[in-house]
Amino acid sequence: MGSAVAVGVSAMEAGRTSGAAMTRVVSLLFHDVYETHPSESGFQGLAADRYKLTVAEFDAQLAGLARQRTDRPILVTESLPERSRVPYAITVDDGGVSYYTRVAERLEARGWRGHCFVTTGMIGQPGFLDARQIRDLHRRGHIIGSHSVSHPTRFSACRREEMVREWEESRKVLADIVGVAVTAASVPGGYFSPLVASTAAEAGLQMLFNSEPDTRVRSIAGCTVIGRFMVRAGYPPDFAFKLGGLAPAVLRREWIVWNAKKILKTVLGDAYVRVTGGDSRRAESLKPSAGDGACRPS
Repeated sequence: MGSAVAVGVSAMEAGRTSGAAMTRVVSLLFHDVYETHPSESGFQGLAADRYKLTVAEFDAQLAGLARQRTDRPILVTESLPERSRVPYAITVDDGGVSYYTRVAERLEARGWRGHCFVTTGMIGQPGFLDARQIRDLHRRGHIIGSHSVSHPTRFSACRREEMVREWEESRKVLADIVGVAVTAASVPGGYFSPLVASTAAEAGLQMLFNSEPDTRVRSIAGCTVIGRFMVRAGYPPDFAFKLGGLAPAVLRREWIVWNAKKILKTVLGDAYVRVTGGDSRRAESLKPSAGDGACRPS
């Protein structure tokens, strides 16, 4: 499994479904997992807590997914055999320490591996992964990817040079830790645009996950872009089961909710964060050397 982490043929390019080039993947997006209190892992605050699952909630989602799928989740750096079903992937954002203490062992118990996307400005801070843990996760076969340096509140509002810096610097930090090129990333905060993808490609990234609930795999400016379905606190325990089976009602509902929120973000701009809480909790948690964590339109 360890060789799957090294730069290889992208599953999006090499995979096949029913004899045709793979064009769909159902990707699940998790954040932190905690035993007794959300503050155990990741960014702090009420806005962050709504993305965090208890251990019981996380276990229930994985159990449902395992009932639905006999195949294992894909990793984006590996080649895949032909599959009769749309493949699925497991991703975890932010780089909270719970990936090491809670998530990895639960995936490995099922013979699975996941994608761990790290906010590099937080490495070694309380509640976040340190370099030793990141290196060990890589050794055990998990994909280590970038989640930017500072987790900007509105990534798509950053200037081009800011986006490139966030991708390049975080990619270099992680490559120095794991000893191989880092080619996968996820977009922080849910603010995506074609420029976000093109700057990722410019920085040397090949695969980019966003937070848009879409199973289609797209290529933008030479970067493979993959949507994801977020699993939040309080979701029904059979959410991942239904998602793994591509239940039309679930896919439709998530798409409608996301696009309604997307319209609000466009209309309200910076005010969206103030009105809803948005992802402001992330910038507040960053150490000063990681930047202010909030890009604004140039």
